[in-house]
Amino acid sequence: MKNIDLSLYLVTDKSDDVEKFLNTIEEAIKGGVTVVQIREKTAETLDFYNLALKVKEITTKYNVPLIINDRVDVALAIDADGVHVGQSDIPCDVTRRLIGEDKILGVSAATIEEAQKAQKDGADYIGAGAVFPTATKDDAPKITKKDLKEVVDSIDIPVVAIGGINHDNASELIDTGIAGLSVVSAIMSSDDPKKSSEELLKIFNS
Repeated sequence: MKNIDLSLYLVTDKSDDVEKFLNTIEEAIKGGVTVVQIREKTAETLDFYNLALKVKEITTKYNVPLIINDRVDVALAIDADGVHVGQSDIPCDVTRRLIGEDKILGVSAATIEEAQKAQKDGADYIGAGAVFPTATKDDAPKITKKDLKEVVDSIDIPVVAIGGINHDNASELIDTGIAGLSVVSAIMSSDDPKKSSEELLKIFNS
């Protein structure tokens, strides 16, 4: 199992203002974000590649792992630290074969069965959710706090909670055994991403 600090896992959302987007990521890392995942569901491949290269400059500067959502080709093209796949993407075992043993592989899971299969197929961590209603991914399967705890207890790899997590509800998840909080809007839409990150990390570590 790879030793990854998943405490505060930032997933980006789409931005038309690239400079602001990059600045938000850098400020969030300064505030304590431990992993960055780029999610660009609608971007053309070249645009995604170019954006990912810019983000990689920042994450490399601060020694924070960069994960690419879904796109194994983009991850390999920019030599990202890893890939995150969902249940409707390239299967976990195939993704592992493509990226090799050294890169980080995360898998989205909403059930014990999905989490156990991902572990067996080579995942390094699970993203479990959605734990709260979320506008950034309205088709995400929902899981209860009890379900989340059961997923955590059913596998040996770390679990990150995702879905609608913000400063008001993050503390509800602390006693579930998760390895970290995965957030989108609570940081990406913040006027002060550094402060937002600091506060979320403080909640998680309390």
